Amino acid sequence: MTKILVADDDPDILELVSYKLTQSGYEVTTVTDGKAAIEKAKEIHPDLVILDVMMPFHSGIEVTIEIRNDPDMTNTPIILLTAKSMEMDTERGFAAGATDYMTKPFSPRELASRVQAILGRTS
Repeated sequence: MTKILVADDDPDILELVSYKLTQSGYEVTTVTDGKAAIEKAKEIHPDLVILDVMMPFHSGIEVTIEIRNDPDMTNTPIILLTAKSMEMDTERGFAAGATDYMTKPFSPRELASRVQAILGRTS
């Protein structure tokens, strides 16, 4: 089963994303901060990671860089979710190594479609 790690400090977002992706047939693991995201990613080696940009301990940008620097996960797709929608923020996310970038509020259906498309290209 395809493993997806979701990190967000908002419990409602975690529940919504987890529910939609589980419904779509994915095994979803959730964490609530950047430090836990790094630890859990190293533990489970997910097939895809979804990160909030603004989280406690480490931002989604910092977690992205950490994942990209790990030889076992350098090609793991990463989607950044954030309320930051300025062009500079998007550029920063992609420069850090993000595969995709979605702004909040977002459609759970669109997120699931993007996950499916990204995983289809990487498998």
